[in-house]
Amino acid sequence: MRLSVRITKRAIDLVGATAGLFLTGPFLPVIAAAIYIDSPGPILFRQKRAGKLLGASTHNGVRRIQFAEFHMHKFRTMKPDAEKYTGPVLAEKGDPRITRIGRFLRKTRLDELPQLFDVLLGSMSLVGPRPERPELLNQLAFAIPLFEERMRDVKPGITGLAQVSLGYTGSVNQNTEIAALVGTLQNPFQLPEAAGAVADDMRIKLLYDLAYLLTLEKFTAFLSMETRIIFRTPLVMVRGVGQ
Repeated sequence: MRLSVRITKRAIDLVGATAGLFLTGPFLPVIAAAIYIDSPGPILFRQKRAGKLLGASTHNGVRRIQFAEFHMHKFRTMKPDAEKYTGPVLAEKGDPRITRIGRFLRKTRLDELPQLFDVLLGSMSLVGPRPERPELLNQLAFAIPLFEERMRDVKPGITGLAQVSLGYTGSVNQNTEIAALVGTLQNPFQLPEAAGAVADDMRIKLLYDLAYLLTLEKFTAFLSMETRIIFRTPLVMVRGVGQ
């Protein structure tokens, strides 16, 4: 990433996160109360996530990918102890673990608002690839070639090109240009046991994330894409595109 891009991106993060907290501050207590009334338990959800790619190593024939880890904060959208019996798993469309309020928060992306504090602290950016959980990220990197490259030399973001272009879980909007390529990108051999695989949606997300990374190599391309994503994000929230 160019130095001019790095400096400008951090300035946008600081200004944007401060403005975002100022505008949404009055709604935060209302959201917190709604979460607790609907599902008594913690209001915020603190979870370890993988940030920038640090490198890869092989030990005893097993390849492991290293990322800078940090704790990300969200409004809780699932039932307490949602993974007590399943362990770490990705959320799916119609996930029964998601509460009624949680479904609304995910649909409008309001569950991500606490991450504005993470941006101010410097562990996240307003725009960038969404951070995955370390345990799941290694699995996805084995299943999807180059998946780890989406986090090379860039901080994870609250929103991104994939988030303003796809559904919450990475589902493809049939009105987009990429919809015509879904047949070759998702389950190309039409295997019944592979239908609806999580890796399919994540593979689509990867294409958008890599396209975003390319813009970071040229200042004008970065500035155009960054502002486009930031201004499109509220529209996605209002329209409630996603799960």
